[in-house]
Parts: sequence; structure tokens; C-alpha cells
Amino acid sequence: MLGGLKWIGLIVATMIGAGYASGREIWEFFGHESGLAILLFMMMFIISCIVVLTISYELKTEHYLPVLQTLVGKKFANFYDWGVLLYLFTMLFVMISGSGATVHILELPYFLGVILMIVLLLAVIPYGMDGIVSINRFLLPMLIIGLAVVLIIFIYRENVPYIYNLYEQSNWASAIPFTSLNVVPLVAVIGAIGKEIKTKKEIYVASIGSGLILGVISYLYNISLIHVSDQLFFYEIPLFAILNGYPIQMFFFMSVLLWFAIYTTAITSLFGLIARVKEYFKWSKGVVGVLIICAAVPFTLVGFSNLISYLYPLYGLINIYVLAMILLFPIIRRANQGKI
Repeated sequence: MLGGLKWIGLIVATMIGAGYASGREIWEFFGHESGLAILLFMMMFIISCIVVLTISYELKTEHYLPVLQTLVGKKFANFYDWGVLLYLFTMLFVMISGSGATVHILELPYFLGVILMIVLLLAVIPYGMDGIVSINRFLLPMLIIGLAVVLIIFIYRENVPYIYNLYEQSNWASAIPFTSLNVVPLVAVIGAIGKEIKTKKEIYVASIGSGLILGVISYLYNISLIHVSDQLFFYEIPLFAILNGYPIQMFFFMSVLLWFAIYTTAITSLFGLIARVKEYFKWSKGVVGVLIICAAVPFTLVGFSNLISYLYPLYGLINIYVLAMILLFPIIRRANQGKI
């Protein structure tokens, strides 16, 4: 049970990046008539976690590539391996842009948030990931708890209906690209822990627990955003539409937590890129980091909400094949075992 709870933290931390925590990712895929879509996402997510963790456990993996090869074959695994690299680069400039959007909501210039993020990214490069990982372990539970409390208070205070249009669920298909968007980074993270999983019970505790947490938070977030949908046009970060009217202390507290979620996501992406790019060049990690950040900065001019609106659905479509192979894996394995 304790081992399973540890993996729940890892899985939820992988999912709740700045795009999710800001509400922009939720609103981009769900919105009105999406209750069934969120239920389907939760079910597919639980199955995906069970399949990936089981393969990882059986292969005793230390990195994700053997899991990816088992799921899609070596040829497609190489394609998606590069896809992970592109995804990390995308996350980097989306997070830099998100920093600008977060600072802008506090009535400070957008470019100030961008510069602040770049300076702090450059400052952390020489120190590695250890300190940031420790901070992340502390901040993410605070962000999740804070987010849940804000949503519950908002729903209670605004008398938000828990069920919107029970018989109108036309947006159910959005569950597929939303799940597939998150499945490749999920494989990249939990596909690397097979050697540390002790029993199969951990797999089921981690998968079901994380699926339920994310399903409930996604649903609460979605019905809250529906309630303020007429205001979302004015906000790059939908969470601030929900926080509108809250005491300034709560607004500031959640803004700081969200900014740190953005920062840690950016750092994780940057160090993943540095580790990979260094394999091809003999430069120091400092030089590689500066070049990667310089390459990312021009993309931040597009804006946080626009980047998510275009890039997240695109990644969702590209990753559908991986999601399909994960969901079909138990059936294919059983069929192959029957032939043997």
C-alpha cells in the first residue's frame, strides 16, 4: 500500500503540470457536455497506468525505451523517442510563456514574467535537478490540495450544479486526445521505475488511486469553468476566472503556487533536453542549456493560451496510436499466448 501511494504521487505530479493546473488544458479539451468524457478519461488512464507499470515491472526497466518498444515496436519507438524530445522542447517554451501570463495577471508586464523565468532557469543549470525535485515534492501536494480546496469552496459558494445536462454528452470523444496527450510523458516517467516496484499490488493501488484523484479533480475543475465560461475569454489562465472575488491573500497564494508549478515543469523539461542533446554535442550542459533557452524564447511571443490551443490537440492526435496500443495490449498479449 505504501509503495502504491508513493507511485500515486509520481503519476499525479506527471499529469498536473502547469497546463493542467492553470485550467487551460481542461477547458481546451472538455467544457460543456463533457461529464462522460471525463469518466472515459479516468477509465482509460487507469488501464494505461496498469499496462505501462506491469510491462515496466516485468522488464525491471530503468528507462522508458524498452516499454515503448514493447508497446509499439522498435521502429515506432524510435519515432516516439524523438517525439518525447519535441514534447519537452514544447513544454519549455509553453512554460516560459505561462510565467509571463501568470505575472501579467498580477498587473505586471508580460515580458517581466518571461525574463524572470529565463534568469531563474539559467541560474539553476549549474546545480542540477536534485534541489528542484525536492521542492517539487513539497510544492505539488500543496498545489493539488490548494486547487481542490479552491474548487470545492467555489462550487459551494456559487451553488454550482454538480451535474450539467446529464443526457447531453456530445463531447465524449474528447477523452481520447486528452488521454493520449498525457500518455507519452506518462510512459516516459513510469516506464522508468520497473526496477523499484516490489509487488503487483503496488501497480493497482497506484493506477486506481491516481486515476480517481485526477478524475475527481478534472470533473470539479470542469464544472467550475463551465460556470465562469462567459469570462474565460478575458483570461489567459482560466484558474484566475475562478479566483476572481476571492480574498487577495488566496489569489496571491494560488498565483505563487501556479508559478512554481510552471517553473518546476520548465526545469524538468530543460534538464531532460540537456541530457539528450549532450549525447550529440561535446559542449558543457551550461552552453547547451543557454542555446536551448535561446531557441525557445521566440515561440513565447505567441502567448500561453494560443500555444496550448494549437499544440496540445496536435500532440493528442499524434499520440493516439500509442494510447490505442496500450489499451489493446492485454488483448494482443492474450491472443499471442493462445497461439503459443
